[in-house]
Amino acid sequence: MKPVSHFKVNATEKAVLVGVAPRGTDAAVAEEHLDELEFLAHTAGAGTEKRFLQKLEYPDPKTYVGSGKLSEITSYCKASNITLVIFDDELSPSQIRNLEKAFKIKVLDRTNLILDIFARRARTAQAKTQVELAQYQYLMPRLTRMWTHLEKQQGGIGMRGPGEKEIETDRRVIRNKINKLKEDLRKIDRQNFQQRKSRGNIVRVALVGYTNVGKSTLMTRLSRSEVFAENKLFATLDTTVRKVVIRDIPFLLSDTVGFIRKLPHHLVESFKSTLDELRESDIILHVIDVSLDNFEDHIKVVNQTLVDIGAADKPTMHVFNKVDLMRDGPDAMHAADFRKSWMAGSDTPAVFISAATGEHMDELKEKLFEMVRRDHMRRYPHYLGQG
Repeated sequence: MKPVSHFKVNATEKAVLVGVAPRGTDAAVAEEHLDELEFLAHTAGAGTEKRFLQKLEYPDPKTYVGSGKLSEITSYCKASNITLVIFDDELSPSQIRNLEKAFKIKVLDRTNLILDIFARRARTAQAKTQVELAQYQYLMPRLTRMWTHLEKQQGGIGMRGPGEKEIETDRRVIRNKINKLKEDLRKIDRQNFQQRKSRGNIVRVALVGYTNVGKSTLMTRLSRSEVFAENKLFATLDTTVRKVVIRDIPFLLSDTVGFIRKLPHHLVESFKSTLDELRESDIILHVIDVSLDNFEDHIKVVNQTLVDIGAADKPTMHVFNKVDLMRDGPDAMHAADFRKSWMAGSDTPAVFISAATGEHMDELKEKLFEMVRRDHMRRYPHYLGQG
């Protein structure tokens, strides 16, 4: 099974980024959002030539930006041979039509871009099915613009109702595809449930965090097995599970897709089965890239996503990763000072590590061992090992 590819971004494409800062939005925050959009574009293979940010009370319902800014972007695209314009929010079908008419080049929104990245990263049958479902759900209301890109898999005599337009046939094709993909996912879910059930009563620990915070590198450290890691967004889509033993206590450690702000609704819905591993975990290790200025914003995004999927009530430890990078630059805060200030104001257990260098991994293992041991002893009260 191969995810649909209506939205592919070519590595040779020259892109501009466009964002709107609504009233009350801090300029630095708006720029950070465009920084992330640029990273997404880079991950998809597009080169960013310029970015446009407009302060508006709210995005224009017709063209997202105002007429003056639209004219400015159009002129720049023509003069610089831009082939792609990427917007930092999800656009309505009418906005996309109006913008494509103005620019006369390809227009993508943030959702579209993330779907493209997920389609490229999907490896297993489950991930491919989840991505394809999200793509078709995104495509459905936009068929007035995109129906000609569909590969016809139905047609011929008797396939259309009386007077039915081609667009309605395409809608029917997509509805059938969506129903089939949902049924395929239900079958995969049942298989995954049986696999989880066969693991017995062993304690489960889940790694969660914003995308690209170092979860896969940390998993490699803890499990001593190679896990794919890359300095790009969404390097991991599929759940990876490893058995880990600290001293005499075994547990299962899982890693799955990283979270991100403005994560498309269709993707959250489609990936709920993958996130079952997280919902059914006993302990959460919330991994945070402490070297980033906006890491607290990332914490809020992850916490809200945990609430959305029903996994916010589990014992949690904050794992502040990349402390080695905090010492870079003349203005960097000393890691020890930051640690004291953070732990003084937080009730959540925390450790400060570098998964890349192994710094303070012993402390993490010790705290994790105590959390796992408490759960393990509740399940096996006559277990002889005492650590």
